[in-house]
Amino acid sequence: MTPQERVTAQITSLLERGVRPWIKPWNDIAPSEALVLPLRSCGTPYRGMNIVALWASALECSFKARHWFTFKQALAMNACVRKGERGSYVVYYTELTDTSGDTTKPYSVPRASKANGEEGGETRRILRGYTVFNAEQIDGLPEEFYPKHDADPAPAGPCTRGDDHARLAALFARIPVTLRHGGNRAFYSKAADFIQMPLREAFRDGSQYWATLAHETAHASRHETRLNRDFGQTRFGDAGYALEELVAELASAFIGATIGLPADHLEDHAAYIDGWLKALSDNPSAFLTAASKAQAAADWVLREMGVA
Repeated sequence: MTPQERVTAQITSLLERGVRPWIKPWNDIAPSEALVLPLRSCGTPYRGMNIVALWASALECSFKARHWFTFKQALAMNACVRKGERGSYVVYYTELTDTSGDTTKPYSVPRASKANGEEGGETRRILRGYTVFNAEQIDGLPEEFYPKHDADPAPAGPCTRGDDHARLAALFARIPVTLRHGGNRAFYSKAADFIQMPLREAFRDGSQYWATLAHETAHASRHETRLNRDFGQTRFGDAGYALEELVAELASAFIGATIGLPADHLEDHAAYIDGWLKALSDNPSAFLTAASKAQAAADWVLREMGVA
């Protein structure tokens, strides 16, 4: 199984059970509170597909710790992965070059460095993967890597959890998209380039309003003057529509995990999940594409907010 197929199979398995790992809380927090970004051993957040893959692993295994380590990284800290623990899979891209001129040969030669004078061949990006373990699967780490069960969860990113209207309003006010209020639907109009939202009082609570706005703001990133994202089809039920909704869902989850918002703005709508499953079945690279586009959308939103 390729790295792409392996991670996609993990996500598909959850979707088939009606579970979205970017929605369901994977630690002991209230459903209205935010997920947090998984961290590398050095404290750097994971990005894109790896965020969702590790959220899925944390959900399935009830992990609460944020940090993930390779076996060697744990050993370097005089710690040890417990015997019998099963790791989680993350992916990365590397560039490989074929210098033989044989176009039928698999890409297996490291890219030549221009500095050493070697001639390079045709280069492409190859997806590879490796195994990491959650801190809760490792004995001997410093205490700060383990969850504090007797303390309140720390804020996720620069914003505290819950409904902090003034601060969140200031962040979203920096997004260069017209925001209108009224009616009973939340949507983004690409043709007129505006976001329509029901009045804040129409939502279950303030956090649901902000999470919904994050979702629609992620949609707004697709405008041709921004990221120019277009999957080619826009009607409900189309593959393109399903992918765009998946991008917005993932992007709003990434945004929420950074600024402290719950990703619970949409109902567990079976039609959406069915559309995503069909897209993943028809195109094994669909989830990888959606996660990459979602990370780009989240980066744009957070950059405009002044958070990134």
